[in-house]
Amino acid sequence: MKFLKNSLPLILLILVACDQEYQEPERPELNGKTAIRVKNTSGHFYNDVVVSAGTDTHEYNTVAPLTSSEYKLFEFAYRYAFVELTIDGDLATIQPIDFLGETELDPGYYTYEISTNDNRGRYGRLSLKLVED
Repeated sequence: MKFLKNSLPLILLILVACDQEYQEPERPELNGKTAIRVKNTSGHFYNDVVVSAGTDTHEYNTVAPLTSSEYKLFEFAYRYAFVELTIDGDLATIQPIDFLGETELDPGYYTYEISTNDNRGRYGRLSLKLVED
């Protein structure tokens, strides 16, 4: 009985949180720009997320597991980008060599889906997939 009494607030909090519907981030006005959000496809929290695509760099802060961030506007972007974030205190980076021969994305809404693997190395742990929204 004591366990139930002490656990009741936690159980109610979980039930209320589970009842909340996921809402897609609002889409900003493009005005000829490219809007990109980050989707975390892993079971880890992504902290201190930074994306540099084209000439713009944006901070996405923390992206929880299996969720998407808000959109950020870029003057232009490519199908891949520099991405840096921390997972459990470890730095992970996608470091493009260059964008030679790449074509700029058309203005629109896109998602960089970021996934992880079991590699604990800084440069081999992340992968990026571009999705047009």
